[in-house]
Amino acid sequence: MKMKVSSFRCRCIATASLPGFIIFFLDFHIHQLVSAQFSVIGPDQPVTAIVGEATVLPCHLSPQMSAENMEVRWIRSQHSAAVHLYRDGQEQTEDQNPEYQGRTEFLRDSLTEGNVSLRIRNIRPSDEGQYRCFVQSLTFYNEATLELKVAALGSELQLSVESYQNGEIQVVCQSAGWYPEPQVLWRDSSGQQLPSLSETSRAGNGLFEAKTTIVVTENSNQKLSCCVWNNLLNQEKGSTLSISGAFFPKFSMWVVTLCMILLVSFVCIGLLAHLFRMKEKLAAELRWRRALTHPAPVTLDPDTAHPQLILSEDGKRVRWGDTRQRLLDNPKLRTSGV
Repeated sequence: MKMKVSSFRCRCIATASLPGFIIFFLDFHIHQLVSAQFSVIGPDQPVTAIVGEATVLPCHLSPQMSAENMEVRWIRSQHSAAVHLYRDGQEQTEDQNPEYQGRTEFLRDSLTEGNVSLRIRNIRPSDEGQYRCFVQSLTFYNEATLELKVAALGSELQLSVESYQNGEIQVVCQSAGWYPEPQVLWRDSSGQQLPSLSETSRAGNGLFEAKTTIVVTENSNQKLSCCVWNNLLNQEKGSTLSISGAFFPKFSMWVVTLCMILLVSFVCIGLLAHLFRMKEKLAAELRWRRALTHPAPVTLDPDTAHPQLILSEDGKRVRWGDTRQRLLDNPKLRTSGV
């Protein structure tokens, strides 16, 4: 009898605790699902990076939990290929965007703390834009979006004087290696902006080249400053130029005209002298050619002939003889030195 009562009590207890056990199991499972949820947190403001340097795109899980066994995927909004992919406990490079290969890495030591930030090395202008930090566990996923801004300060400014015309000097200021497109301007000694002609162009590396030109007169402000401004970094580079009176010629146009006339006159005189010499030379050559074609009659004098020259009877021809002729004492021969 006692055995029957005890068995009955056990069945009643089991029957009464079954709904509670089911409720406890469901509550525990729901608690596990809720605890497995997380938020992916990124920065509220854009991240600014400098061209050529490294930067970190911040991203972490909240509440803090390990991301070692999760999948973390960094992607660009306009690209399907991953900027960086972490899966199965290691970084995957097969599906990585070629533009980022060898330039990205996770901060692996911080994964256990839920830090899934990404470091990008050798920043380029093309890296600018929106990024998505996507994190997925076995039961849940979430993502955050952030924006990367890229900036670069260009080279030192180069000033040069291009030309002088009608009392005006053209001064050029130029610099390269800027991003984003900079603002270029000239200021006077009081800081007031001066009218100028400015232009910017983009080089093959994506950076901007700036060039600005200003016209200076002798009566204008003689101390000028050229400035190139980067709005994103709120920084500028400048160079100052002082225009002295030495830049402006002191002589008038009639002096220039007189010098030009004198120069042209000297050239013309030299050319005429050269032509005169050429004419004299040509005339002498013509006389020589005329003498060759029209020889004058010549009669040789036997009294003054050399002893070994034998003349013809008419005195028109002469030849060299083997024997020396005996000539009479003749004053002409003594005069000629024979």
